[in-house]
Amino acid sequence: MDAFADKVAVVTGAGSGLGRALACELARHRATLAVCDSDAEGLSATAELVEAAGASVFSRPLDVADCAAVRAFAKDVRGRLGMVHQVYNNAGLAQVATVEDTGYADLQRIMAVNFWGVVHGTKEFLPYLIESGDGHLVTISSVFGIVAVPHMAGYAATKFAVRGFTEGLRAELLAARRPVKVTCVHPGGIRTPIVQHAETGPGEDRRAIERRFRRVAMSSPRSAARAVLRGVARGKPRVLVGPDAYGMDMAHRLIGARYERLAAWGARWFVPAPKT
Repeated sequence: MDAFADKVAVVTGAGSGLGRALACELARHRATLAVCDSDAEGLSATAELVEAAGASVFSRPLDVADCAAVRAFAKDVRGRLGMVHQVYNNAGLAQVATVEDTGYADLQRIMAVNFWGVVHGTKEFLPYLIESGDGHLVTISSVFGIVAVPHMAGYAATKFAVRGFTEGLRAELLAARRPVKVTCVHPGGIRTPIVQHAETGPGEDRRAIERRFRRVAMSSPRSAARAVLRGVARGKPRVLVGPDAYGMDMAHRLIGARYERLAAWGARWFVPAPKT
């Protein structure tokens, strides 16, 4: 796929899950990789997989919520690799808790990573994407950037924010005729460790939530990564990943805000009642 061969691609949150799958798929398409993650051990494993696929890789442990660290990373990527063509803002956290049980610090942390991490990755790399003359910015929102569900209001807030930020940026770049395409990705359930590492509210049964998530997650990381790259190769502004994402998007289009009643019913099954 000419959209990736000999291009320099940056992937945040590359230590596991979708980020690792994206890095490996890009490597198979002969891209040069720059990867980061707050999990140094997972990041090292991803770098080894990328190198095994025959691609060059520059990796750095990084918290995307740290603007200064992202700025330094972006400068180093440009300096070491000479150019930046594609950026995949993938890093993110999950949170399963009611609004009542979610502390301010928890909301601030998930916003710092899921939203501000995207803002940092976008603003610090955007000048280099423009410079390339053939840039592509990819942000990973969620199906919960289209619909919201109980027990994930904080997570959904970050993903709606990513969607709004991305769509506004795309319009700006089109108006200014900048040589950068922008794609917002809305995955459904992907079989990654994201729920395993999610923050949960008091009394909620994490193991039960994990089991039920595995039963409903319809996409593997590799199939999700391939769907993302197909969308990027075609220059699509919006990419849905997985039949569940398509189904939820369609339900929202057909019944509007009434989907919330369905979401409330589903939450009674997905999130067990708190233990008393």
